[in-house]
Amino acid sequence: MRAGRRAEGVRYAPRHAPGSFDTRDCRHVSTQKLPELEALERIIELGGAQLDVRVLQQVLAPDGRQLPIHAIALGNPDPQVPAVGFFGGVHGLERIGSAVVLAYLQQVVQRLQWDRSFQQQLESVRLVFVPIVNPGGMLLGTRANPNGVDLMRNAPVDASDAVPFLVGGQRRSRGLPWYRGRVGDPMELESEALCGIVRAELLARRFSIALDCHSGFGVRDRIWFPYAHTREPIEHLAEMRALKEIFLQTHSHHQYIFEPQSRQYLAHGDLWDHLYRQAGEDPGRVFLPLTLEMGSWLWIKKNPRQLFSVKGIFNPLIEHRQQRVLRRHTALLDFLVRAAASHRLWQPAFDARAGQRALALQEWYD
Repeated sequence: MRAGRRAEGVRYAPRHAPGSFDTRDCRHVSTQKLPELEALERIIELGGAQLDVRVLQQVLAPDGRQLPIHAIALGNPDPQVPAVGFFGGVHGLERIGSAVVLAYLQQVVQRLQWDRSFQQQLESVRLVFVPIVNPGGMLLGTRANPNGVDLMRNAPVDASDAVPFLVGGQRRSRGLPWYRGRVGDPMELESEALCGIVRAELLARRFSIALDCHSGFGVRDRIWFPYAHTREPIEHLAEMRALKEIFLQTHSHHQYIFEPQSRQYLAHGDLWDHLYRQAGEDPGRVFLPLTLEMGSWLWIKKNPRQLFSVKGIFNPLIEHRQQRVLRRHTALLDFLVRAAASHRLWQPAFDARAGQRALALQEWYD
């Protein structure tokens, strides 16, 4: 296995000794510290020289502190091998997304110590983690970043048709939710950090997958793929359906609904639409961005008192449900790593793409 390396000029001084990641820490908001960031620093210390650790950006918190956006990579850095990226905390209020990514990163780092087959697997794939994209919003307990901008409405992409009022993105006021930012302004630092690491680590390869973890949509867990700004199908619809097909073959009893986001609603400024269109500038590149939208209404149904907590609308508040959610999605993240490493075995060949695309159009766009 090729060991990672720490980026030059970046030093870490974790305040905790290395140990296991206690996901219960991520259910409490503090104005003094960010538990998710402390958990990440413990994992970084545990991984040591096997991890390639970078600070993508420092963002200013309302109390004047500088909060880092960390990227952690491991596996084969050769640009000829495929890559998978895992992202969480784009919306600061949806802490469970970061918890899922952190829990899987913790598992990966621990497996590096003893799992020979996993070490061999990492020779054929690159893994990239950005568990806390929006540390300022997470510190504040807000969907938006400290500037009031919703990062998932911040890209320079406009919907081709009408979008839902406010939800689809708005430029009226940062005091209202789903604010896109002013026309002509550059993207927010957090958005640029996410896009920069995706371009450097994922779009630099011929094949890559991204999974962005969110919560707060319905009672079912959904896996969305682009587009969000138009109802037109993406170029790699055949590959998306083939990926779904091998997931069903591997996990026949699963809880996910696979669908394009446009089946639910259209939105301006989607970062993954923006990045997918950039990836499409090279017709030989395959980039499959996915969004895990965890159905938080199910947690409310089981515990209606969560309706009286803003945090409870988007996150499981009871410990055993938090643990169950983390276990529930680990298999998906691990599957994506194996699927990327073995993509040549399931990716549709030229003569099979038309058939897969026809089935996908019937299933998702009929």
